[in-house]
Amino acid sequence: MKQRMSTLLAVAAFTAAFAAHAQQPAKKAAPPAKAAAPAKSAITQEFEKFREVLEEDNPAELFEAKGEDIWKNKKGPNGASMAQCDLGLGAGVVKGAYVQMPRWFADVGQVMDAERRVVHCMVKYLGYSEADIRKQPFSNVNKTPDHVSVITYVAAQSRNMKIAAPQKHPKEKEAYHIGQEIFAYRAGPYDFSCATCHGEDGKRIRTQDLPNLRKPDQAIRAYQGWPGYRMTGGFMLTQQWRMNDCFRQQRFPEPSYLSDSITALLAYMTVTANGQVYKGPGIKR
Repeated sequence: MKQRMSTLLAVAAFTAAFAAHAQQPAKKAAPPAKAAAPAKSAITQEFEKFREVLEEDNPAELFEAKGEDIWKNKKGPNGASMAQCDLGLGAGVVKGAYVQMPRWFADVGQVMDAERRVVHCMVKYLGYSEADIRKQPFSNVNKTPDHVSVITYVAAQSRNMKIAAPQKHPKEKEAYHIGQEIFAYRAGPYDFSCATCHGEDGKRIRTQDLPNLRKPDQAIRAYQGWPGYRMTGGFMLTQQWRMNDCFRQQRFPEPSYLSDSITALLAYMTVTANGQVYKGPGIKR
């Protein structure tokens, strides 16, 4: 507790000094031998230190525990369970599955991201209603839906593993290329695209550095920490929510929940981040 209070005080002092830091000229770095990610600003580094301290006792673990209970113990019609769910590595195998999606699933003839597959299995084996899930697909201050907790559990089982979304099946490759096109597609009242904010080095919104998601060493930042516990609300949010919110911020119509377009966009960003280490569910502002 003392450590957290010290960190909070440090962040407060840092925030008060923001204007002074912001006015300082950026230091010029020596040209790198090869393309590298731009240096993080002092503000970003301080916020990351703050987040690291909080993640030592990440409330996401509570949702992970609930998801594990549903996965291992809840029974559906005729005694079916999530032990029958194949996340791509065999029925009931969870370890390492999250970092190997989106991927092709022959049983449904589709490329699915992790959230889409988990919901599919909960409907198929546990008797959940997809129509009911669609009524509240994302968490809010009143409720974190069961499927979000299950996704949090599944994601946690890939903690500290390398991202390895496959590109062997023709449909996996197709999803990647469609996602790449969606990422670059400009439209809406402001002529925005995903790439408007995340297609170049050195961009920033207020105090937040924006990663260039076209580069592997920065694409991990679109993946890292999701699902994430939102400190300002006290609930879990997933990658599907993050993508939908990006569409909202671009003033685009928000895609329907579990849409092909979001799966394709996640395929593009995940494959781009292949080889990077996933640290597990995190903490978000």
